[in-house]
Amino acid sequence: MIQATQRPFKVLGVQQIAIGGTDKLRLQKLWVEMLGLTVTGTFRSERENVDEDICAIGDGPFKVEVDLMQPLDPDKKPAVHATPLNHIGLWIDDLPAAVEWLAGQGVRFAPGGIRKGAAGFDICFLHPKASDEFPIAGEGVLIELVQAPPEVVGAFAALAQGAA
Repeated sequence: MIQATQRPFKVLGVQQIAIGGTDKLRLQKLWVEMLGLTVTGTFRSERENVDEDICAIGDGPFKVEVDLMQPLDPDKKPAVHATPLNHIGLWIDDLPAAVEWLAGQGVRFAPGGIRKGAAGFDICFLHPKASDEFPIAGEGVLIELVQAPPEVVGAFAALAQGAA
């Protein structure tokens, strides 16, 4: 087993949870009206077949994004509504190092590489299914790796110092 100290990056915490459904208004009813999340933005992409509200739980560097997503066309891919818990996003302190190291360990990435995500951070996705070439994957869960901005990296470092 590889020691965590050999890993050239850290997973800092949960950055987001993405929830898909066929009707974004039904998702808003629970998450915004009933649970009180704040809508902080929207994202629409033909290429990604998504119409999404970006919501938030909490504040500052420990804020967790909750994306409420519906497909632009329910018959097209990606089917953002087909799995109600669409994906989980993790803050990463050094995304390029993480991608390089994980790929070298046999982790399968979804197509698209590192790119700007809906919230403006660099992102990439771990594939939910393994392959012969890349035997490690999300075991059915799509996982988004998100480059943490300096203030988030610093806040998690300060939190870790306080716990030590």
